[in-house]
Amino acid sequence: MPAYQIHRLKEASRQQFRWAAHASGISVAKPKDYEKGPLMDAASPYALWMALRGTDDALQLGDLLESPHAGALRIFKYVGFEEARWHVPEALASAAAPSSDSTSDQATPRND
Repeated sequence: MPAYQIHRLKEASRQQFRWAAHASGISVAKPKDYEKGPLMDAASPYALWMALRGTDDALQLGDLLESPHAGALRIFKYVGFEEARWHVPEALASAAAPSSDSTSDQATPRND
């Protein structure tokens, strides 16, 4: 049975999430807006939602479920669970991607 890491959306960010217009497609989540919750076993994200429904630990809008083995990230929205990914700052993303032409950044000696 798959395990899911729950990431709880912080309350300050939850109000903003609740009132934001619904956009289809992949959602981008910022780690600073989430608190790590428990790791729980369930057959699917919907099975986990059903198991927690009606308890003090019920999933709330904006909460994330991460599958540690598959690396999949799902966000809980009004319409169900949709695909999400973690926000990667632009500076980190460009540093992680190697340049396709390593010689273009090197200086060329001048013959004066």
